[in-house]
Amino acid sequence: MKRFFDIIFSLVGIIVLIPIYLMIAIAISLDSKGGVIYRQKRTGKGNIPFDVMKFRTMRPDSFAKGALTVGDRDPRVTKVGYYLRKYKLDELPQLFNVLFGDMSFVGPRPEVEKYTRLYNQDQRKVLSVRPGITDYASIKYRNESELLAKSEDPEKTYIDVIMPEKLNINLAYIKDNNVFKDVKIIFETVLAIIKD
Repeated sequence: MKRFFDIIFSLVGIIVLIPIYLMIAIAISLDSKGGVIYRQKRTGKGNIPFDVMKFRTMRPDSFAKGALTVGDRDPRVTKVGYYLRKYKLDELPQLFNVLFGDMSFVGPRPEVEKYTRLYNQDQRKVLSVRPGITDYASIKYRNESELLAKSEDPEKTYIDVIMPEKLNINLAYIKDNNVFKDVKIIFETVLAIIKD
């Protein structure tokens, strides 16, 4: 049922959003050098890596300077990228990840291997389901980069505080999830973006 929901609504979303995709692609191209789509290896269901797709919001080779975005004005983020991130528009290409089966609309956000290697045995249960575009942890930590900007050691804060909390939220979701809860999470995500 969940996979059927994902296929139908990702396909509809892609078709409806084609004009938006084109406008964003043009804006990115005019704003800075580099490709329009950014692909990054993330860990998916069954610990299998896949390329998550996003609209590029940073200058080329920014990932080499760190996996975390710190502050709402990280100097690596482009002018257009700032607004794409603020309104989560950079995530729109992930509808293709959903359509292809790498992701679901709702599920634990996929992490880079650098962090999944740190998971303990219980935390690795989040890798038993498809990762998602959104989840309760994403809603709670939607301003994660601003929180990290207040830390003297953002990497340590993420690993020791934020990541474990996000994993606990996702483990609770895995134990009790259904299509109706997924729809609720999607609506709560949209409302959170509008409020911000």
